Amino acid sequence: MENKIKTETAIFAAGCFWKPEDIFSKTPGVLKTQVGYIGGKMKNPTYQNVCSLNTGYVEATHVIFDPKKISYKKLLDIFWNIHNPTTKDRQGLDIGSQYNSMIFYHNEKQKKLAEKSKKERQKNMERKIVTQIKKAPKFWKAEEYHQKYVQKHGF
Repeated sequence: MENKIKTETAIFAAGCFWKPEDIFSKTPGVLKTQVGYIGGKMKNPTYQNVCSLNTGYVEATHVIFDPKKISYKKLLDIFWNIHNPTTKDRQGLDIGSQYNSMIFYHNEKQKKLAEKSKKERQKNMERKIVTQIKKAPKFWKAEEYHQKYVQKHGF
């Protein structure tokens, strides 16, 4: 009899997707990561489309995890620690709306945990957190050359 692992999904936008994907992919309990685009209306967006701004898409990391090995709350902690959630339309030298900080939830439990963690994190921040928390729409996988980019090319 096959033991099927019950997995959950998380999607985070924390600037350029290369670094977050690398960090999440090395996190114990994370089974799979992939980078892509989320939040816009255009079908089959490409990197060129997303970089042209005005599409509504952000670069994001899709995370499949084993909730028995890592909690969604712990993934949120990692998310907050790997980027600056107080800057709009940029992360470091990367500028554009595709680099906005966002959490995409899949159910009410994730929504509540995300909202609570944002509120808790804000207590320790001097500047206002601009991270948006939204229900996850369709996630579009990015081009293959973006997948596992840091592992293939370094950072």
